[in-house]
Amino acid sequence: MNLLAIDTSTDACSCALRVTDDKGERTLARHLVEPKAHSRLLPGLAGDLLGEAGVDLRALDAVAFGRGPGSFTGLRIACAVAQGIGFGAGCPLVAVSTLRTIAAGANRAKGAEHVLVALDARMGEVYFGAFEYRQGMMEAVSNERVISPEAVELPRQGTWFAVGSGWIRYGGVLRGRTSAQIIDDDPSKTGRLPEAVDMLDLAQRDFAAGNTLEPWAAAPVYLRNKVATASPRRAPSA
Repeated sequence: MNLLAIDTSTDACSCALRVTDDKGERTLARHLVEPKAHSRLLPGLAGDLLGEAGVDLRALDAVAFGRGPGSFTGLRIACAVAQGIGFGAGCPLVAVSTLRTIAAGANRAKGAEHVLVALDARMGEVYFGAFEYRQGMMEAVSNERVISPEAVELPRQGTWFAVGSGWIRYGGVLRGRTSAQIIDDDPSKTGRLPEAVDMLDLAQRDFAAGNTLEPWAAAPVYLRNKVATASPRRAPSA
């Protein structure tokens, strides 16, 4: 399968390509942390990966994009670029949760099997989701929500990895809401960011299950209701 994955939902601009050909399966990736440069960087990163792999745009089977939640502008950029590539390649899109991608990254890097992802959503809130490793994949065990840290419902027992910028900003409040053992995933000032390479397995499984979108139907998932949006897209006429 030839699968391109892109994400610009946070400060990171991330792109990965999985290629299957007579040389076997290969994965190429680019990951840059450059806020406010996504619209300039992303098309070039995707083009560079395709060129390095020797893959024609029309040879892509699908394009996966980070659907959110995250930066509203970043989500729109990833969605628009994915739509453009999908139209050009004549292939479907796969929408991948930003929170699930981050959880998958924690599993890849740390072997984390129980992950609580909290991203700083501004306005005194976090984007929150809980994930467990099941049958070779990180799966959601709670609905993704935008919520105040004081209202987050956390597991009462077990050992969980605390992942994302929400834990950096509101860790004291969040830890006070559970008696479970909480392990810091990343003590940096930003927390773990989504990497497109961690979208590949998630998107490939969704593709195999038929969970795909036509390019015109793709849209970000903001979680927060008050978002300025353009007019809804309509399907192209027959």
